[in-house]
Amino acid sequence: MPEIAARPLVVFADDWGRHPSSCQHLVRNLLGHREVVWVNTIGTRPPRLDWSTAKRVVGKLKQWSPFSREAKSSEPSAEVNSPRVVAPKMWPSFRSRFGRSLNRKLLHRSLRPIFESFPQPPNVVTTLPLVADLVGELPANRWTYYCVDDFSVWPGYDGDTMLRMERDLVPKVDEIVAVSDTLVKHIGTFGREAKLLTHGVDLDHWKRDGTVPSEFTKLPEPRVVFWGVIDQRMDTRFLQRLDSSLAAGSIVLIGPKEDPDPVVLNLSKVRILPPLPFDSLPAVARASSVLVMPYADLPVTRAMQPLKLKEYLATGKPVVVRGLPSTREWADCCDVCDTPEAFAESVKNRIETGVPAEQLGNRERLIHESWSGKAKLFERWLEGAAEETGS
Repeated sequence: MPEIAARPLVVFADDWGRHPSSCQHLVRNLLGHREVVWVNTIGTRPPRLDWSTAKRVVGKLKQWSPFSREAKSSEPSAEVNSPRVVAPKMWPSFRSRFGRSLNRKLLHRSLRPIFESFPQPPNVVTTLPLVADLVGELPANRWTYYCVDDFSVWPGYDGDTMLRMERDLVPKVDEIVAVSDTLVKHIGTFGREAKLLTHGVDLDHWKRDGTVPSEFTKLPEPRVVFWGVIDQRMDTRFLQRLDSSLAAGSIVLIGPKEDPDPVVLNLSKVRILPPLPFDSLPAVARASSVLVMPYADLPVTRAMQPLKLKEYLATGKPVVVRGLPSTREWADCCDVCDTPEAFAESVKNRIETGVPAEQLGNRERLIHESWSGKAKLFERWLEGAAEETGS
């Protein structure tokens, strides 16, 4: 009897390739045996008159151009191991009834032909609540909400709108998968259960050789490094204390700036670098003295599970992080700190002594955290398979 082909998969999420999100890691592991259409979405942040918003607007206008690759959705992407990417035109807000209604019509008009072109109805995954009005409107087999953050408390997001649309989405979907225990409890407040699937890590990636970008090698040593979005989740007190306690060196923050505290940007040893290619980060880590996560203790940080935690640990470098629900379970593999003083002291100690052998040994359990393993479990849940643990 011939094997039945896997159903196509449609994914609603942030722009493909913009940053290596958990959803992108999972999807890359499904591309070899399943057709995937990735829908770039907008509307999570209220429009503002700033440079970051302007760049995003220009980027979207380019995507919507009839000459862009995303607009020519019948053409495969030139990127190796990538899905078919589409960028439907959207109104840049879901706050009003008009905005929601218009976006429902725009998305339905753009996406229905794609859904109907599949040999069988696709399974659908969304990382954003913004598709609440599409569930039941498009010919899909199953809908899964992959809950990666509590967007209602995320800095700079239209929290009220995100929460309202999440309340509308949760009762409609067939399955919910959350990345942290805090988010599982969050989904429980809506009267639904969510399966837990923590983030994975590609150990081979963090062992790769590579060239350290010249803009990084020019910075004074020792280098204390963070990569990720530089925003209001950063704890200013932690960075101030670290800045004043280091006799020399650099505190290097690598990534896009999303309205961070200006005090952080003006610290004497802080250096800001733009986002670096994901493939260059293993080499950056090797040229670093300590990798840090100086997050503040906030509702948004208590809910999230930073991808970079397991990435940091996989590098074999010293790691110092803020004590949060997502980091405490790895306290035997890194230094977990609750105060600015402890954070600064731990960083100084790790610069001098390196990683304790016990921490390195405990990191061996990362071999059970592969993205390929996480993707297999995720795929089973997309198809409605029975409960299994994903933590």
